[in-house]
Amino acid sequence: MVRSLSAGALAALLGLLGACTADTARTTAPAPAPSPSISPAVDDPPGSLACAKVIAAVRDATVMMPGVTDSILQATGTADAPVADAAQRLAEAFTAAVQAQGAEDEPDKIAAVSAAAAEMVEICRDSGLESAG
Repeated sequence: MVRSLSAGALAALLGLLGACTADTARTTAPAPAPSPSISPAVDDPPGSLACAKVIAAVRDATVMMPGVTDSILQATGTADAPVADAAQRLAEAFTAAVQAQGAEDEPDKIAAVSAAAAEMVEICRDSGLESAG
């Protein structure tokens, strides 16, 4: 069965593929530490924090940057099952892509990260969480 993507999701996917294949070697830089003066954000409605993070990562083409998928996954603490499950699939795809670095199937693994990110964005949009939070 072939599933079509919306024009926005396809554009995001193509943008991620271009950005991710340009430099997949950046896998060791630590994620920036949060500022101690910023209070924790409230996830209201539930899942809005994770959706905001994945939408920003797709928009900014940073999904393949170290710490980004972990941050998205950690933000799903109160999210409903579709959002949390999509974040889990994204994190697993990222881990597989990092492990495939230099291997013959690396491009396919990177494409899987892009597809998982695009899928999560669509789930967020379908859940009405694209602009929430």
